[in-house]
Amino acid sequence: MNTRIRSFAFSAVMGVSFTVLAGPAAADGDAGKGQQVFQQCAACHSIQPGQTLMGPSLAGVVDREAGSVAGFNYSDALSSASFAWTEERLDSYIADPSGDLPGNRMPFAGMSNGEERRDVIAYLKTLSSQQ
Repeated sequence: MNTRIRSFAFSAVMGVSFTVLAGPAAADGDAGKGQQVFQQCAACHSIQPGQTLMGPSLAGVVDREAGSVAGFNYSDALSSASFAWTEERLDSYIADPSGDLPGNRMPFAGMSNGEERRDVIAYLKTLSSQQ
């Protein structure tokens, strides 16, 4: 898990210290910027529920089980995958689809810019209610 940990010590004032677990790095993205970056994905992926293009619809993809959009012909790698598209998993996959999940058919080399990936994931999170 890619969770960042921040510790705050208040020993000088209160004699107490505690740790706060911040959310995953992807939560820090800017959905507005992500919508713009998503344009490079839109040639193959719809954001409309049930509408498949070359790839499955990405409406509601965050926390959805991999290979689960009804009617889409997934690769063996994705149809037999046993994970959900968490923010961390999306980040890894978008960075390097063929390295992250060998045997998938997505013809995309990957997005090396971590900030752009976080922004796209933040945008995808806004589509969760469109399932």
